[in-house]
Amino acid sequence: MNKLSVVIITKNEEKFITDAVNSAIFADEVLVLDSESTDKTCNIAKEIGARVKQQDWLGFGAQKNKAVELASNDWVFVLDADERITLELQDEIIFTLKNPQFDGYRIARLNNFFGKYIKTCGLYPDYSIRLFNRNKGKFNDVAVHESVQMSGSVSALNNHMTHLAYETIDEFRTKQKKYADLSTKKKNMLKALISPLWTFFKLYFLKLGFLDGWQGFIIAKLYAQYTFWKYTK
Repeated sequence: MNKLSVVIITKNEEKFITDAVNSAIFADEVLVLDSESTDKTCNIAKEIGARVKQQDWLGFGAQKNKAVELASNDWVFVLDADERITLELQDEIIFTLKNPQFDGYRIARLNNFFGKYIKTCGLYPDYSIRLFNRNKGKFNDVAVHESVQMSGSVSALNNHMTHLAYETIDEFRTKQKKYADLSTKKKNMLKALISPLWTFFKLYFLKLGFLDGWQGFIIAKLYAQYTFWKYTK
């Protein structure tokens, strides 16, 4: 079986790091690359079996590439501190790495908003490449919404991981405002007027957000607001 390193980048993640590392402890290595945490993140991670390294913040894509580079194994799974590898996904990863047929694998993500797992609003399966051979892939160097770019073959696994996205509406709004500020979209008042309306209609009606009650409504509304911010910043 090919050995696996799970890598996690952190800064002040003491609230989440225990469950993140524990969900990855099946791997041959769990590497936490920390960026100047002032809380107990590093101590907690070390106590439950992770290898901890320090690195000044480089930006999301570059920081994750550094974590992948520091890993002991060529096969890596990149996990965020607020994400969890489910038991079903653990079993599938172990089975896959016995004889990988591809160089990278997309993983579905089930997002939790305001205490509810959401499968509407276009938020599921939310695929991204997380399991890959580092000789065949690396993250692009962008300010936000970084992703793995592969030079080899890619498939998808069947099971999902979970993501504790946002506990409160204020937390969601603050994060979306930050992402909008980092966006490379140019100011465009016409799109600022039209795109938010389309975003809300698409998520709430076409993507069935209304089936998830008030959470679906808030998600559609705040993503519409994010679209407005992107074109007015």
